[in-house]
Amino acid sequence: MIRVLIADDHALVRDGLRHILQNASGFEVVGEACDSATTIALVRSHPAEVLVLDLSMPGRNGVELIRQVKDELPALRILVLTMHAEQQYAVRAFKAGASGYLTKESASAELVSAVTKVASGGVYVSLAMAERFAQSLNEPTDTLPHQRLSDREFDVFRRIAAGQTLTQIAAELCVSSKTVSTYKTRILEKMQMPHEAALVRYAVRHKLLADDDEI
Repeated sequence: MIRVLIADDHALVRDGLRHILQNASGFEVVGEACDSATTIALVRSHPAEVLVLDLSMPGRNGVELIRQVKDELPALRILVLTMHAEQQYAVRAFKAGASGYLTKESASAELVSAVTKVASGGVYVSLAMAERFAQSLNEPTDTLPHQRLSDREFDVFRRIAAGQTLTQIAAELCVSSKTVSTYKTRILEKMQMPHEAALVRYAVRHKLLADDDEI
């Protein structure tokens, strides 16, 4: 029996994932969390083999959360389940310690296979993401401006490019507006961009926004 933890801030998504796994043989959902703080408490108190983790929850940046979970519980396998289909997110998630990356649009069809593969010690990447990785092999190896950003800076950069205000970003990340403003300044400096409009153009040009992101 594979014990699974689910962390997603949408109750409907958690219900759907639980339903899929409980209708398949060999899985037991032993706990759920709705934000980064409860996710940390959950993994500490509920032994499991796999954590199915949404990257975009209130609190800590998703990639930072992966790193913390792996630091505390190296044996716990993490399957990222996210709306972000961009390669850059997947790369950062795997570098932080994730063992699988699955987009929500393909979750119902692939979830059981992905959890099984990850629990057995393997690595799972959806077909669409694997194709993106393969295509990237032909891209120039020079470091692009957005690749100079830390995980948190990259997250803030995408939120700014998607049209969120500093106040909105601060509320979603549970930090002060002043902190977000500091991140914005660093991002502009590291990427050598003059203003927010340039960040938006860059994000669009490099396809760093999801289809449903607002710009």
